[in-house]
Amino acid sequence: MQREQLQTIAIGAGLVAVIVAVATGRLPRWLRVALVLGLVILAAGGGLYAYRYYNYPTTLTVAAGSIDGVAPQLMSAISAHLVATGAPVRLKVIDKGTMSDAIKAFSSGEVDLAIARPDVGDLSAAENVVVVTRGVVLMVTPPGSSISEMEDLQGKTIGVVGGKANQKIVEALTREYGLDPAKTRFKDLAVPDIAQALKSKQVNALLVVMPLTPKYLTMLRNLFPKTGKSQAGLLAIESAGAIAAVTKYYQSYDLPKGTLQGSPAIPDDDMKTLRVPLYLVANKKLSNDVVSSLAKGIMEARRDLIGQYPFIAEISEPDTDKSDAENDTYIPMHPGATAYFGGDEKSFFDKYGDQLFYGSMLLGTISTLFAAAWKFMTKDEDKPENKPLMRLHALTDQIRKSNGEADLTTAEERIDEILKGELEKYARGNAEPAESAALGLATHRLEHLIAQRRAVLNGSEPPGQQGAKVGRS
Repeated sequence: MQREQLQTIAIGAGLVAVIVAVATGRLPRWLRVALVLGLVILAAGGGLYAYRYYNYPTTLTVAAGSIDGVAPQLMSAISAHLVATGAPVRLKVIDKGTMSDAIKAFSSGEVDLAIARPDVGDLSAAENVVVVTRGVVLMVTPPGSSISEMEDLQGKTIGVVGGKANQKIVEALTREYGLDPAKTRFKDLAVPDIAQALKSKQVNALLVVMPLTPKYLTMLRNLFPKTGKSQAGLLAIESAGAIAAVTKYYQSYDLPKGTLQGSPAIPDDDMKTLRVPLYLVANKKLSNDVVSSLAKGIMEARRDLIGQYPFIAEISEPDTDKSDAENDTYIPMHPGATAYFGGDEKSFFDKYGDQLFYGSMLLGTISTLFAAAWKFMTKDEDKPENKPLMRLHALTDQIRKSNGEADLTTAEERIDEILKGELEKYARGNAEPAESAALGLATHRLEHLIAQRRAVLNGSEPPGQQGAKVGRS
């Protein structure tokens, strides 16, 4: 809820308090009670809605796609962990089949998040949350191949695993090594077709971009069965630094000795190649708090699920070292992720300072409303003519017109009844001093009138007139 909305609620509540406070209370008591109870129910409902609004988890849609289905599985595992731990952010995973289609769904606004490579598709609306993994570019030659360096690929056919996703890598290598497009062919290969293409020598080398995990390295080794002493080979991309400097989204990487095979070591020494990060990107319009909570939830899932899903160990904090030209900031980090990884997450008071401030205003307003409602419900229903003073005054004519002792006795009982009610109010502390003094004067006056009328009815002189005669004599 935005600050302006909170201000509107506080002002509205204040206006309601004023209206209730100046209410005349001329409605019947039962109707006033019903009205106040209705307002209380509305307020309770609004409070419950606000509570659920602030505590209901935010659900984000994430598009994922990979040729082996690992990306959707990974995000589904994280999604289940977020639910199990009651995280404030949840994920709805949409399997798009390929990374290209996942990025299309993201760029069109269909989803909030996507697993993406910086060299694929339109990511102008994207900001980085975490690095999911890093794919390393491997140029692999089959056993017995005479190709030993990148320049030897001139006029050859290179099978490209992943096809469309690696189009920009193909363009960068073609440009850097002067591979003639008219002679050198890059052929897209689906994973099931790789073995047959190698066996039938349809391709002279493979271009593969993959994480260096045991699972993927084993899959790659199995594509090249040993034939005597011949082993598969790897080509160094010696111009990796230059390519990375031009493209920005690739990084120069030293492939460790023995990565593909330990004995004999392939490669036989550290080798230059390219690396490209795979990000979980978020739409830059997502709030910082939501993305910060998401980054926290993902890193906690990594910690808890690493034994069950080894691939989740590849998830890492983006490298933002400004002194390193090959860091992970080609796609800028989302401010929410920056806050989480930098330890600058908002404190409770930073997040809810406005709510606490306006909440205190609302609490004061609610107190005023409660007091006004209580007074509104318990307000005396008597009309002006039913007030004690007016009831005493009404007895004046009754006394003067009384026809006997019974009428005067009834008047005295009425006076006693009115005085008893006022004494009870006094005992409760609800009596007004001025009103009590006026009641005393009115009672004294009525007692005098009763005495006069009683004397007239008994055929004797009223007390006041007897005193006057004594004075004249």
